[in-house]
Amino acid sequence: MSDVIVIGIAGGMGSGKSTLTQKLIERFGEDVSVIHHDSYYKAHHDMPYEERCKLNYDHPNSFDTDLLIQAVKDLKEGREVVCPVYDFTIHDRAEKTEIVQPAKVIIVEGILIFESRELCSLMDIKIFVDADADVRILRRITRDVQDRGRSLESIIDQYLHTVKPMHEQFVEPSKKNADIIIPQGGHNRVALEMVVERVKAHLGNE
Repeated sequence: MSDVIVIGIAGGMGSGKSTLTQKLIERFGEDVSVIHHDSYYKAHHDMPYEERCKLNYDHPNSFDTDLLIQAVKDLKEGREVVCPVYDFTIHDRAEKTEIVQPAKVIIVEGILIFESRELCSLMDIKIFVDADADVRILRRITRDVQDRGRSLESIIDQYLHTVKPMHEQFVEPSKKNADIIIPQGGHNRVALEMVVERVKAHLGNE
């Protein structure tokens, strides 16, 4: 599928990546397929829950990025992908999987996708969504309490011990690999319209 365009959307946790991704889905519908780096956290079925809670989930080594790279290659070639499903409530992969269909626009989304040179090489447009640290942590607290049933204490502890240092060590430096840096994520209407126009041109839409 030579007419496929791959858009990478990276940025720190709570920066607005999902909002931007959703805006593009709403605009282009079935022409867009999304694959999330978060789905490719490594499985730890052999490890007790208490031990899984102690793992550093913000380090590049916590992801099976090679599997994601192969998935993106398959989608670019027009092949559907069997994508793992990660259950954040138990810190492990679920038994079920999801099918991601190929499309003219493939969005790859995740905090560390620009950290991999090979993954970056598969992308036609690399967007880094930027936001202040205080905004990002507040969004993370809201999401993890409401959607993942976590305690405030555990969220703050993880932020101080792994999220913040890993952001500074890996996520922030990966910004240099971006083609576009967007403050405020999907709420930045000017930047969003620029991306929309680029995708429209690719799709041949008026």
